[in-house]
Amino acid sequence: MLAVKGNNTELTNATTSKEKISENKTTKTPSTFRYKNASRCDLPRVQKPEISASSVPDLRSLSRANRYRSARSGDSVLGVGPDSVGDLFLFDGQQRKGHAYVFPGQGAQFVGMGADLYSEFPIARRLYDEADQILGFHLSKLCFEGPESDLQETKNTQPAIALTSLALFAVASEIQPKLLRPPAFFAGHSLGEYTALIASGALSFIDGIKLVRLRGELMQEVGESKPGTMAAILGLDINDVEDVCREAGAEICNINAPGQIVIGGLKQSVVRALDYAQARGARKVIPLNVGGAFHTSLMKPASEGLTEPIATTSITPPTSPIIANCNAQPIREAVEIRNELLDQVFKPVHWSETVNYMDTHGVKTFIEFGPGRVLTGLIKKMIKSASCVAVNDTQSVHLDLD
Repeated sequence: MLAVKGNNTELTNATTSKEKISENKTTKTPSTFRYKNASRCDLPRVQKPEISASSVPDLRSLSRANRYRSARSGDSVLGVGPDSVGDLFLFDGQQRKGHAYVFPGQGAQFVGMGADLYSEFPIARRLYDEADQILGFHLSKLCFEGPESDLQETKNTQPAIALTSLALFAVASEIQPKLLRPPAFFAGHSLGEYTALIASGALSFIDGIKLVRLRGELMQEVGESKPGTMAAILGLDINDVEDVCREAGAEICNINAPGQIVIGGLKQSVVRALDYAQARGARKVIPLNVGGAFHTSLMKPASEGLTEPIATTSITPPTSPIIANCNAQPIREAVEIRNELLDQVFKPVHWSETVNYMDTHGVKTFIEFGPGRVLTGLIKKMIKSASCVAVNDTQSVHLDLD
């Protein structure tokens, strides 16, 4: 979920001492998750044969008991009608085989992101305003003004990054229509996989934003009821990190690039793992200031809570294949996408393999849409010959694909 930035090995939201990890924090009483007995194998049971309308839970409901209730066929979503933003990403023409569009995950956020887009471009205003309507609160204000403490909450961070990434993509593609020729592949890092699905047409904007908000809520709840943490290990290969995790009781979360791996688990396990990693010769270990052990087995309750919403949400084949986080292979069918979205919550993100797959299948230009430039930094580190473009503000949206 988090990635080291560029070649400076600066890690987003990093803390600088292991003492930060060891702090005792007051935890909340564990929440009761909806569909707590559901799992990936329950998808066929809860999935309807035909889905003609959005059925993601309406998160605007103030009642916790009704919060995850599926929407009925034909329901309108807070007044969002047929002129909604769902028709913005209409790809056409011959595929640009040497191009891939990538989208960042949690950790890329900052207060002020998207504010320049909102003030200058009607399309961006349309996206932010509709997201506010869909979710029933001013997510746009959180993006533009903060406070930072609220923006850093997982339930807010995830839809905020997805929304800003989509706004950047929408503005850039209006300025440069060639972006709407299908790329060879889409890919996203963790949360960014949802953004990729929305941009590619596999998920509607309405359903995607609601799912991302729900995902963030569930992951935040798990992080509060089962406190865990994450840390980056730099300079060890995957085999050494696997050994360290096995000895310490931690787990691998993200394989971002060769020699750049994020681990997670219970706090005491991560502390032990960092000691073991340093003993094995790690160049650097960086504790992360995060709200939970994302992409570890501790997050299984969040996956279980997502089972019914994901199973009953309309998903169509994307314009181009999505390279999946869990196995770094292309997916296009709805059942593959549903399984991936459930698995990636508690399984590692294989970003390094994802980039390698696209490279070996002819991608030479990687365009990142989202705040910051975390992914382009990682890709450039891995593939020196790659052309990497970060579309992250009102200047970079004016890109020249030629």
